[in-house]
Amino acid sequence: MTVRVERRPDGVALVTLDRPERHNAIDLATATRLKGLWAEFRHDDDVRAIVLTGAGDRAFCTGIDRSADVPQPGSPYSLDDPLRTVGPKAADLWKPVIAAVGGMACGGAFYLLGEAEFIIAAENATFFDPHTSYGMVSAYEAAYMAQLMPFGEAARTALMGTAERLSARRAHEIGLVSELTPPGEATTTALRAAAVIASYPPDPVQGTVRALWSTREPTRSHTESLAQHLIALGNTSAHEQSRLFTGRTRTYRLR
Repeated sequence: MTVRVERRPDGVALVTLDRPERHNAIDLATATRLKGLWAEFRHDDDVRAIVLTGAGDRAFCTGIDRSADVPQPGSPYSLDDPLRTVGPKAADLWKPVIAAVGGMACGGAFYLLGEAEFIIAAENATFFDPHTSYGMVSAYEAAYMAQLMPFGEAARTALMGTAERLSARRAHEIGLVSELTPPGEATTTALRAAAVIASYPPDPVQGTVRALWSTREPTRSHTESLAQHLIALGNTSAHEQSRLFTGRTRTYRLR
């Protein structure tokens, strides 16, 4: 299994991306499992809050697994993106989700972070978006981040690509992260917060989550109407993307 689930007696489900050897990158099986899991939680009244994390200490998630083969239609008006359905809100799930981040969170990980209620991060967490470095448009990811941090910080993260990484400290300063923990303790802290939320009456909690997300929906809908066209028009060829990825530098500035 690429995703582990622990249903706890306090009403909290712990969901762990379990591909540490691949930095918890999302392959097609993982994408399918996540989509189905959120749907399961909609009908499981014993689950009242969820913590999402990644296995190991090197990464929360590094987005789509580059080995995943996703054939695309020939039309620029259509885009098959398996990550568009990996988040809880895409499944119409309004139970609160807390993301617990340690190590790298980059690229397609922002689909998951962008649909969590809040983020708790260990001090060793880093955030970055490699799309532009590899000849790809950051559309959905950049839009998610623009809703979670000041516009200038979201723009810098998206445009600087692999040259910079956002430190956990800086992420906390700008409001992307709600709480910092020592390395290895983000999940424990998130579980503690989730247990408090799960102890409250579920309908008011889910109504509050739904109300909060209603403030984002006009922007999200507009972004989704444009994103696939921007990607189709702006992405370089698969061959060029592969060349840029293969020749990438592993040096970066941490800020």
